[in-house]
Amino acid sequence: MRALLQLRQIYKVFNEGTPDEKIALDHVNLVLEPGDFVTVIGSNGAGKSTLMNMISGKLVPDVGEVKIDGSDVTNVKEHKRSRLIGRVFQDPMAGTAPSMTIEENLALAYARTRARGLRLGVSKKKREFFKEKLEILHLGLENRLQAKVGLLSGGERQALSLLMATFTEPKILLLDEHTAALDPSRAELITRLTKQIVEEYQLTTLMVTHNMQQALELGNRLIMMDKGQIIFEANEEEKKQLTVEKLLEEFQRIRGEKMASDRAVLI
Repeated sequence: MRALLQLRQIYKVFNEGTPDEKIALDHVNLVLEPGDFVTVIGSNGAGKSTLMNMISGKLVPDVGEVKIDGSDVTNVKEHKRSRLIGRVFQDPMAGTAPSMTIEENLALAYARTRARGLRLGVSKKKREFFKEKLEILHLGLENRLQAKVGLLSGGERQALSLLMATFTEPKILLLDEHTAALDPSRAELITRLTKQIVEEYQLTTLMVTHNMQQALELGNRLIMMDKGQIIFEANEEEKKQLTVEKLLEEFQRIRGEKMASDRAVLI
């Protein structure tokens, strides 16, 4: 079975040769098989966001190789990689165009994976397709296709972003702390929708989260990062035995110090 995502010896340094030099990723290796759902935890500055940006094409490694579905995309620009990758960001405002309607946003996402030159006009058939997908969210958005996205709540926008990132069935789905900016009830809704949508489309997924409990509850694999390295990995069976306390103990065993208790890390 061919891996859907391969990172080989990824090395990235910021501000090289200056007093602010920082190794963001230190020869990272990671493989995601089709259908894997990997959760990523670690303190602030561990390299989690840099890892996501390396996969999406926002950053290019100084050393190393990125492959998606067997193709080397290391130097492929972000906008070209977007046909292969769906991404949901922490900020509910980031994944949608607020001045456009729900329907127009969905049409944009739909067109991203289709041939160039396709008009954004929405046919009756396409509108029915959008309604059918929106019904999955159970938020009534299928009845508000002409509503401006800027008028939606943060939770509704994030649900829409999740749908837009997934209904084109990308090779890789990147979830970048996508529940962190939401209140607990909305975060719970988005977490539940994430699990449902990933399972329904059998999407190969990488999710960064500060919420250790969420990292344990979702997915079939878990990795822990620190100082630009993957320092701990758990497969499906190992993950079932883990608790937040055990993860913290593991960090201390590996690093000889306690994990920094930064934002929401123990929730």
